[in-house]
Amino acid sequence: MQLSRNWERILSRKADVDAVVAESVSAILRDVKANGDAAVRKYAEKFDGFTEASLEVTPAEIEAAIKAVGTDFIRMLERAKAQITEFHANQKERAWGIYKDNGVMMGQIVRPLASVALYVPGGTAAYPSSVLMNGVPAAIAGVKDIIMLTPAKADGKIPDSILAAAYVAGVTKIYKIGGAHSIAAAAYGTATVPKVQKIVGPGNIYVATAKQLVYGEVDIDMIAGPSEILIIADKTADPAHVAADLMSQAEHDELASSILITTSEQLITATEAELDRQLAYLGRAEIIRKSLEDFGAAVLVKDLDEAFKLSNELAPEHLEILTNDPIAQLPKVQNAGSIFLGAYNPEPLGDYMSGPNHVLPTGGTAKFFSPLGVYDFVKYSSYSYYTKAALAELRDDVITFAESEGLDAHANAVRVRFPK
Repeated sequence: MQLSRNWERILSRKADVDAVVAESVSAILRDVKANGDAAVRKYAEKFDGFTEASLEVTPAEIEAAIKAVGTDFIRMLERAKAQITEFHANQKERAWGIYKDNGVMMGQIVRPLASVALYVPGGTAAYPSSVLMNGVPAAIAGVKDIIMLTPAKADGKIPDSILAAAYVAGVTKIYKIGGAHSIAAAAYGTATVPKVQKIVGPGNIYVATAKQLVYGEVDIDMIAGPSEILIIADKTADPAHVAADLMSQAEHDELASSILITTSEQLITATEAELDRQLAYLGRAEIIRKSLEDFGAAVLVKDLDEAFKLSNELAPEHLEILTNDPIAQLPKVQNAGSIFLGAYNPEPLGDYMSGPNHVLPTGGTAKFFSPLGVYDFVKYSSYSYYTKAALAELRDDVITFAESEGLDAHANAVRVRFPK
């Protein structure tokens, strides 16, 4: 199949807030805030057919899930957790302090959030990898209460792989609810679901909108859009690798974007041939084909400098560098969620096992957002201590500053400490 050459169409793609969805979600949030568990149960039955008395997953259900997935699956989860932990442990920040000769002290304290909620989508697919990517950094940060929200089917079942991953990640409680009503429950608190300080994790447009609307009541991570991959390649890249990696993101969603920027016209032609060859044996071929037709692209550039200029303009979620010396190109990257260097570091390795987080900024937000990390689950407090003599050194300037802003009480709070 032929990849589009319409770079401008890809670049201008934005996800606007749907007014109808926003109003629908707002009504759900108001209902849950006012009526708590009764509203949550009503929506769980309406949207998922779930009518069980208890909203919480029991220890027996978790034990059964662990047994059902088997020891090899648990080993795989533990290995992924170890890789994720090795990377994220380096993100832990320390408190620091400054002690000056005049007796002044100042510094910063780092504290973990007390509670967070991890949202895990339901539907036909189950993503235990996302449970680990959200839960492990929270545990490393020291969050005490890590709850998980995920919709149950009408029979009350949650995929065994999701429950097993929650156990390995250190999740403390799991609730069988999803959608906007679960976001409301965690944001406002109900008799069953505790109010948390932050909600993280991807979801559909209703979940994403709910997260936007409760921001301020609680913190959120980011608003995730369709998945993206951009591959920068030169003539040394293997077209089979390029095609496979483009499709690895295209299979997520018909709205996913897969882009090749290259200095080689021959690579584009060979990659398009590989797409046709490999599509023939892939199960999600229809989704991949639609995604590539609508939001796939191949861009021919004169040199790698131009390639990185275009990449930085797009700020992709995933950036693969398949060039002769990919490590030497790393300094050229200004905007990207996660960067994959070399032919043997395909994006799916990052989805599951390499260590860096796969919860990444999309839609160009990598220009100002970062991947999910330990730093998302802590907060900072600054402190200072001044002696009377140290304050006296700054007294007049503080008073002048305050008065210049028309704030007499500010000036007075300093002046009264030095009565004449």
